[in-house]
Amino acid sequence: MRVRVEGDSMRPALMPGDWLLVRRGAAVHPGDLVVARLPGDPDRLIVKRAQWHGADGWWLESDNQRASGRRDSWDFGPVHDIVGRVVLRYWPLVRRSGRKSSGGSSGKRR
Repeated sequence: MRVRVEGDSMRPALMPGDWLLVRRGAAVHPGDLVVARLPGDPDRLIVKRAQWHGADGWWLESDNQRASGRRDSWDFGPVHDIVGRVVLRYWPLVRRSGRKSSGGSSGKRR
């Protein structure tokens, strides 16, 4: 599946407007970037870094904890509903510097 990044919570690894290729159901390991369903709003996807897996699910964190509007496991706890693992960022081909946006990182499926 393809996902577009919105918001600043995954800077500097991911920037608003980046497009990602996500492998559904792929094995997840600590440190992987993943797409998950937002607890409490399962129609919304989030892009986060998997930190550890426990009995209650995966602990997911934002790379940029200071981002406005960021939401991760510090807010909602461990997550069970991992959609898939990010396998690559395919767009833009060349990263431009100085791109700014507000809000937390979420993903939009296309």
